[in-house]
Amino acid sequence: MVSSSTVVIGAGVIGLTTAVRLAEAGRTVRVDAELLPAATTSAAAGASWDPFLAEPADLVERWSRETLLALLELSADDRTGVRLVEGTHESRVPRDMPMWAPWVDARRCEPGELRPGYVEGWRYRAPVVDMPKYLGYLVERLLKAGGDLRQHRYASLEEVLREAPVVVNCAGTGARALADDVYVQPVRGQLVVVENPGIETFFCDDTPDAEELTYIYPQSDVVILGGTSEWGSWDLHPDAMAARDIVRRCAEVEPSLAAATVVGHRVGLRPVRPEVRLEAEFRDGTLLLHNYGHGGAGLTLSWGCAREITEVLRTAERFTP
Repeated sequence: MVSSSTVVIGAGVIGLTTAVRLAEAGRTVRVDAELLPAATTSAAAGASWDPFLAEPADLVERWSRETLLALLELSADDRTGVRLVEGTHESRVPRDMPMWAPWVDARRCEPGELRPGYVEGWRYRAPVVDMPKYLGYLVERLLKAGGDLRQHRYASLEEVLREAPVVVNCAGTGARALADDVYVQPVRGQLVVVENPGIETFFCDDTPDAEELTYIYPQSDVVILGGTSEWGSWDLHPDAMAARDIVRRCAEVEPSLAAATVVGHRVGLRPVRPEVRLEAEFRDGTLLLHNYGHGGAGLTLSWGCAREITEVLRTAERFTP
């Protein structure tokens, strides 16, 4: 069974990147998604390239590096929403620099560069992404490659398996029900969007086991402030108290944010799993590939996982009678 007809489930950054990669490899691709890109968790993300502690560690490292190279290339095109921005990760306790520091030429912060209360940090340039704009770019790229996108909800994998000889499951938190995967857990994240008072560098609190998330990502005229991490919550409504706490924490780092005008709130559900599920199986004559469970690292792993899916698909079809 060798066919170019492929259905990708999910229109977040993982689904769209996978679909683009497959379409540009010459396959006929349709993305089916209950939520269109602007309504996905990916659209609510901050976001920046930032390798998280995820499993399997060896593959996550490779996928992160491959995605970094892709985003660096995309940052040269203003249409993508990807920009290279300088900033710092800082910790309130001593810690080692991350394994990926050499990839971005990160250097340790001098004591005078650290914010009050922080004792360790590193400075580097990394891709910071305007996710709504970036998702729009991916859709345009998919359509240009001959792919298609439609809004459609599947009640089960058995239903989608009748749609095409190849199905790629990039359903994010939806994979918990769709793939009957109890290991997938939603982790609710809330962000606040404010007018940019002149901030040009990003900041991320990288204190191990910190009780709260604090990060600041400038995107030209606005700044994304975060955030929250609520395990097991499916609630997509912004919480006013959480929003005030986010602004307060970020203003302690960047005082100019205290008076910044709030222009929006974003809430998304990170699809957390003990390890990313990227594998193939045959079910009822259909080649089914899974690509989900990336947690908060969807953007960071997206191009690496899309390449891996393309290779897994080629290998599976090569050995299929």
